[in-house]
Amino acid sequence: MNRSNKTTDTLNHWYTLDLKVILEGILIGFITGIIIVAYRVCLSHADTIREKAYEFMSGKTIMIILWFILIIGVGLILGLLIKKYPMIKGSGIPQIKGFLVRQLNISWLKELVLKFFGGILSIGFGLSLGREGPSVQMGATAGLGFSRIFKRMHLEEKYLVTAGASAGLAAAFNAPLAGVIFALEELHRNFSPIILMCAMGASITADFVSSNFFGLKPIFDFTNLEILPLKYYLMIVGLGIIAAILGKLFNKLLLLASKYIDGSTKIKSIYKPVIPLVISGILGFTIPSVLGGGHELIVRLTNESMLIKILIVLFILKLLFTVISYGSGVPGGIFLPVLVLGALIGKTYGQVCVSVFNIDEVYILNFITLAMAAYFTAIVKAPITGSILVTEMTGSFNHLLPLITICLVAQVVTGMINSGAIYDLLLEKLLKNNKGNYMKEAGEKKVILEVPVMLGSDIEHKKIKNITWPSNCLVVGIKRGEKELIPNGEYKIYAGDFLIILTDSNDAQTLKLELLDMSTV
Repeated sequence: MNRSNKTTDTLNHWYTLDLKVILEGILIGFITGIIIVAYRVCLSHADTIREKAYEFMSGKTIMIILWFILIIGVGLILGLLIKKYPMIKGSGIPQIKGFLVRQLNISWLKELVLKFFGGILSIGFGLSLGREGPSVQMGATAGLGFSRIFKRMHLEEKYLVTAGASAGLAAAFNAPLAGVIFALEELHRNFSPIILMCAMGASITADFVSSNFFGLKPIFDFTNLEILPLKYYLMIVGLGIIAAILGKLFNKLLLLASKYIDGSTKIKSIYKPVIPLVISGILGFTIPSVLGGGHELIVRLTNESMLIKILIVLFILKLLFTVISYGSGVPGGIFLPVLVLGALIGKTYGQVCVSVFNIDEVYILNFITLAMAAYFTAIVKAPITGSILVTEMTGSFNHLLPLITICLVAQVVTGMINSGAIYDLLLEKLLKNNKGNYMKEAGEKKVILEVPVMLGSDIEHKKIKNITWPSNCLVVGIKRGEKELIPNGEYKIYAGDFLIILTDSNDAQTLKLELLDMSTV
């Protein structure tokens, strides 16, 4: 096939893409839903077995020694896995972000299987990690596998990977809307109608599959959640500021732990997971509340009264154990531990407000809910995802106003104190450590890049002919609302446009980053 025909095929494929990726997104959502249901079932059984094991071993010295030998063995297995397959480390979300901007390559089948079993071992043996990150990565790899098996083009592949990632989050938390918003706000950081529709189809389908297994109840059934009076909104601002400051602390500690454990050259790779696993064994016999993701701890916080000093101790232990667990590089996410830490902040803050300002104790549950969303926002810097995720997880849609308010406060304060988004920081670290894993494609193929234009960017309000474009790229289309324009040099570019760029596959990786620098603020 000659060069001209390749270009024509690429363009024809682009203009018939919309309905196709929506239908494929639904199919990927179904596949992802089944995978994540199996993952959640395995994790649930692993948690039950772990709890019974600790009860059985209580006071039995020989059994305790055998248990520590077992967890050391598990640590060595995890160490071997992440040494040989480093792309299964951590939550997997930075890896997916890197893939979508053509900076990292993914071996979909190996990473899907190993992430599944690696996550079960890590979380099942009590590490303070969540299921959502692995679920996002497994969903994304399922989408990638679908694309590779059926030989889809790169642009279509990007949408299918996004659909799988959205479905993974939706199935992990029974939160379909959060899965969609996560794709737009965190993975792509722009609004695209195609991304919206394929992510929505995948998320709804995955949630349907998940709900058939786990029921329609939200993850946290906060049935006694009262509407917070407007007179307490000033307290929301204070809680948002505290969450933002503590969120920056979390990010710093997590990066330090990654540097001194996962990035250490003094500790052999296979021994690194042993460190948090031994700590989990000690905590399992002393303070089991901080083990695992922390779902049960949130339930306890909503139903039990605790002393403020106990809440502070639990927060410190959970924080340190989470950063050490994640910093070792084992498969596992941070969403759920972050929500637990936010709940501890909210519980502490609420009890202080009850003591100092004499507010009704019934509103402590509100502060727990609000702090979960604020702390998530402070760490991930995705306020809309944080608001929607907590709303869907708690089953309370009457509290969007205070949730959005506190997430906005947390977002603004994190900007003021120069706190970065954790997944961007982790991606930057990952790229430095994985220089040999960049995406490579054999031969020279034509690919299409879709580039959003943001308000205040360098190319906004400029004519195409007056812009210094990178070499080897051609603007072949502009999506402006419902219209698709075939531009010439006199066309002006406006905020909200999507530029359709044709280029060679070998140049796409660097070109995408150059174009994003030009089109974003």
